[in-house]
Amino acid sequence: MAKFVVQPGAELDGFTLGECVHRGGMATLWSVSRADIAAPLLMKIPRVSEGEDPAAIVSFEMEQMILPKLKGIHVPHCYATGDFAHQAYAVIERIPGTTLYSRLGELPLPYEEAREVALRIATALSDLHRQNVIHHDIKPSSILFRPSGEAVLIDFGLSHHNQLPDLLQEEFRVPYGTAPYMAPERLLGVRDDPRSDLFSLGVLLYFFTTGVRPFGESETMAGMRRRLWRDPYPPRQLKPDYPPWLQEIVLRCLEIDPVWRYPTASQLAFELAHPDQIKLTVRAERIKRDPLSTVWRRRFNGNLIEPRGKSAVAAQLASSPIVAVAIDVTEGSSELNEALRVTVGRILKTLPSARLACLNVLKLGRVTIDRTLDEQGNNKHVGRLVTLKHWASPLKLDESRLTAHVLEAVDPAGAILEFAEANHIDHIVIGAGQNSFPRLLLGSTSAKVATEASCTVTVVRPPRQATLSGGREPPPDDRSIPVL
Repeated sequence: MAKFVVQPGAELDGFTLGECVHRGGMATLWSVSRADIAAPLLMKIPRVSEGEDPAAIVSFEMEQMILPKLKGIHVPHCYATGDFAHQAYAVIERIPGTTLYSRLGELPLPYEEAREVALRIATALSDLHRQNVIHHDIKPSSILFRPSGEAVLIDFGLSHHNQLPDLLQEEFRVPYGTAPYMAPERLLGVRDDPRSDLFSLGVLLYFFTTGVRPFGESETMAGMRRRLWRDPYPPRQLKPDYPPWLQEIVLRCLEIDPVWRYPTASQLAFELAHPDQIKLTVRAERIKRDPLSTVWRRRFNGNLIEPRGKSAVAAQLASSPIVAVAIDVTEGSSELNEALRVTVGRILKTLPSARLACLNVLKLGRVTIDRTLDEQGNNKHVGRLVTLKHWASPLKLDESRLTAHVLEAVDPAGAILEFAEANHIDHIVIGAGQNSFPRLLLGSTSAKVATEASCTVTVVRPPRQATLSGGREPPPDDRSIPVL
């Protein structure tokens, strides 16, 4: 079979090559078209000529395996792939615009703008991790934004799929990636921890808010290995006006040991979406790096972040969900709220990395003018926040795992559903609606949430009045309803 010549106008499996739009270190990108596909397309072709890095072939094989399995708005759609027997390629959706790399000349960005950028990337990573994929090359040139605003992740040649062979792991012993953004555990051969992507995002956020890379520009292995024991300068040392909540996020992402980072991208996105509720620790006020005694202890403690055995992506996500509980603060709801607390306590007891969002909906009238103060002259919103925190206090959760939110809306069920969708909630716990004539006519809030939510919903009823033998109250009637 004749060798295919990659040039404008060439035909390959029905695709017509246009111009070469990018020449990278491992592949070239060409605009292509096909009569039956109206969308703008790109064809990615690996560099396989004499003298090219053999890792380019392996990474392209990984991308060919992973791309067709990815779905959703945060990844480019894959239309076709070709194997190496004739000509290897992958045809993907062409996202309009340029990558985040084009903004390097504008650094540092305003803090609020950088927060919004990082939130969109964390949301995209959350979606990717739920598809069993770790990107392993998060950097400005791997991120695009759709006209509608969503972040799109590209370049999956270095990625790890939890359900596919990891060819890079099997065939090479050196870590592949972009040195300034590479997580410390990657240097030890760990490729199955999704928190590595959170480290890379922390590097990007540090860089975009300070204009300085936290670990410099070193590409040598010796320079990279220093991050196994040496922390970066706190952003507040470089910029005294750096917001404490933002430093808390950045330094938590950049923790050397993955166990001290955010457990999931969803939890990181939640913090970025609610900076006013971030629980500040000593990280937030630091202006100096760790003392040399700590650095030397890390350097000579070889087991600090050594691989701890195979850790499935799905298992990591399942152990760190975001749980939302809807609390009714009206009079006569104490029994139901106690049942909700018992149910939530059971859930959190088995999930030590889960976080809890306590919700209450301040119902607004459709045509009336709503008063912000109650009959005693107290602010309703503030009063309900206090009530939510009081409800949660017996759970004895660390403050970093707990937030309280009062939603103001005409439709309580709609407000809960919108909050759950926007904040990547994994599990909603809600009390069953009380028997009433309006409920029979309109349906209950819990029924609507259970029917329409895209996550698991547990509907809880208060215990029945009758007692069991021995005078014990029966347990709460909590029913887990998985919503598909």
